[in-house]
Amino acid sequence: MVDATIGTRPAPDAFAPAALGPIRLRNRIIKAATYEGLSRRGHVTRELIDFHLAPAAGGVGMTTVAYCAVAKDGRTDRNQITWQDDALPGLRALTDAVHAEGAAISAQIGHGGPVAEARSNRSPALAPTKRLNTTAFNVSQPATEADLARVVAAHAEAARRAEQVGFDAVEVHLGHNYLASAFLSPRLNRRKDGYGGSLLNRARLARDIARAVHDAVGGRLAVVAKLNMEDGVRGGFALPESVQVAQWLESDGSVDALELTAGSSLLNPMYLFRGDAPLRDFAAVMPQPIRLGVRLVGRRILRSYPYQDAYLRESALQVRAALRLPLVFLGGVTSRPVVEQAMADGFEFVAMGRALLREPDLVRRMQDDACTPSLCTHCNRCMPTNYTGTRCVLVQPDSPRSPEWASGGSITSGAAAS
Repeated sequence: MVDATIGTRPAPDAFAPAALGPIRLRNRIIKAATYEGLSRRGHVTRELIDFHLAPAAGGVGMTTVAYCAVAKDGRTDRNQITWQDDALPGLRALTDAVHAEGAAISAQIGHGGPVAEARSNRSPALAPTKRLNTTAFNVSQPATEADLARVVAAHAEAARRAEQVGFDAVEVHLGHNYLASAFLSPRLNRRKDGYGGSLLNRARLARDIARAVHDAVGGRLAVVAKLNMEDGVRGGFALPESVQVAQWLESDGSVDALELTAGSSLLNPMYLFRGDAPLRDFAAVMPQPIRLGVRLVGRRILRSYPYQDAYLRESALQVRAALRLPLVFLGGVTSRPVVEQAMADGFEFVAMGRALLREPDLVRRMQDDACTPSLCTHCNRCMPTNYTGTRCVLVQPDSPRSPEWASGGSITSGAAAS
C-alpha cells in the first residue's frame, strides 16, 4: 500500500490532457516499453499493431514501442526492428493505427551493447570493456571511439526516421545496462580513456546520445530518456550518481522528460520487476545449452524480490527533489490510488507495464471507477513470453507462438501480407 501523503503543490489530474515537450497527450498515463516479441525479421506484423492498439483503445495517453535498435549490432533479438528502409512502411501503419484510437505513440530507441545478441547479429557485442556475458554465453568487445561515434549518429538517424513515419516521441534507452547504461556503471566500465573513470567521463556517451537526438528532432518530437536510478548490483551505478547524471541531462536541455527505472538486463533483471522469478518458464523457452544453464544457476541471476505497489517510489522521490524536469514514474503502478499518489508526489506522468498486459483497458476502467483493482498477480510469467509473443499467460493461450510463424506476416508496404 502507498501512503496518502500529499505534496506541497497541487496534484494534476492524471486523466486530463497534458503537455510532454512539444506534444500533447490526452492523459498522463503511458504504456511502458515492454518488448513485444512480435516483429518479424525486422518488420512490423499485424500482431504488433494489435498489441499496441489494445492499450490505445483502452485509454492510455501514449503507448511505447519496444525496442527499436539503432543498429543491427545493437539488437537483443534477431527479429527486432531496426530503422531500415523496408521497415518504415510497417512502422507508418503502426503509428497511423494508434493515432486512429486517439493515443500518441513513442519509439524506444537504443543500442543493446553487452546485452545484444552477438550470435544472430553476426557481430561482437559492444561494451565499455571486455567482459564475459554468462547469460548469452559470449564475450563482449570494448567499443572503440569510432564505434561510439557511429552509435551516437545512429541514434540521431533513428529519431529522424521515427519522425518520418509518424511517431510523436522517442524514448532514448539509457538504462538496464544496455550500451549507454553499461558506460555509466563503474562495475562494467573500467576504461582509462575519456569515456571511463570519473562519472563525468562515464556519462559522456549518454549525454552525447541525448544531445544528438535532441538536435535531430527536439522541438518537433518529445524526447524522453529512460535512466537507471540504480543497477541493483554491487559496484554498479547507484542513486547518488544517477541524480547527478539526471541534473546534467536537465542542464543540457536535451530531454523533455526522464523515465526513472532500475535493474540490469545483464546482471539482475528482476530488480526492476519485483515479484516472482519464473525460472521454470524461462528455461522452457530457452535453447540448449542455455536451458540447462538457467536450471543450474538461474537463481543467481533471476532473483526474487518482494512486490509492493509503487516499489521504486523512495528512490524516485530523491530524483524528484533534485530536478525540475518532468519525470515519468514507473514500477508497481497498478491502480488509481497509486497513480494519484504519484501525481501528489510531483511526478508529471506514470508508466504502466505488466498491468496493461493483463488488462489493456485498465486505464479507461480506472477513470470510470476509482476503485477498479488491477488483476495482475505479479507472477512475471509474462516475461519469458517475449520470446514467443509477449502476453499475460493468465488470459491468453499458453501455447508457444513465434513471430517466425505469425499468421499476419510482416508489413513492408503499409498492409499486412496474408
